Amino acid sequence: MLLATWLKQAETSLNKANIATARLDSLILLEHCLKIDRSKLLANLDLEISPSNLKTLNNVLKRRIKHEPISYIVQKSYFYGRSFMVNSAVLEPRPESETMIERLLNLDLKLPNLRIADIGCGCGAIGITAALELQTSAVDLIDIDKKALKVAKINVEKFTLNLSTIHSNLLSNLKDSYGVLLCNLPYVPDDFKINLSATHEPKLAIFGGKDGLDIYRQLFRQIKQLESKPLYILTESLPPQHQAMMTLAANYGYKLVFEDDFIQTFKLAKTI
Repeated sequence: MLLATWLKQAETSLNKANIATARLDSLILLEHCLKIDRSKLLANLDLEISPSNLKTLNNVLKRRIKHEPISYIVQKSYFYGRSFMVNSAVLEPRPESETMIERLLNLDLKLPNLRIADIGCGCGAIGITAALELQTSAVDLIDIDKKALKVAKINVEKFTLNLSTIHSNLLSNLKDSYGVLLCNLPYVPDDFKINLSATHEPKLAIFGGKDGLDIYRQLFRQIKQLESKPLYILTESLPPQHQAMMTLAANYGYKLVFEDDFIQTFKLAKTI
């Protein structure tokens, strides 16, 4: 079968499966399986696909038709302009989460020996990006899921960083104090209907109770017990949850200082 023929058939199949990015995904699968960059592929669509490569292509196409995220199939996703390894143990890094990095970079972080914790790190994209953008800061990657931490470790090694990956239920196993918490915790309400691609992602990292904020409540209860509390807490949640999140943070001595899209920035106002 010619490349052009497979590409056309794959695009048709993905369109029938209601995948909006059918053409792009077909090209990504070709690049991934044949190890040929896109420009060379498009310039050589009259090339014949070997039987073994055709079998591989058709297998990955079947996975995508079932709405398995393309990033899981190619084990790669981009965040803040960098490529991260991902698999089904972690969420795909979301574009909206990049705002958290922008807000972090705009904070007044003139703190001695600044430590940052990426709470619920998943693949580590947020914490690793923070470490790369703020090279004078120490960053720890925290997750309750050991499978997710394995992925985070792979990405730490990929970027040749010296970051700790710590197995912990939020702050429960942490010994150090932190000036900033970066928190992309599960926030989707349990009865929220997620899209087909998201059904392939780990539910532990998605759902946060009846209103979606149970894990954040647990986090703030743990923060209350700390002798040295973080100066800043950056959170991600759905915009309709922001008023409830602001009330929750205020109950534990934190005031909202910035809000943008999914991201809120809270600053310690008083110790409770």
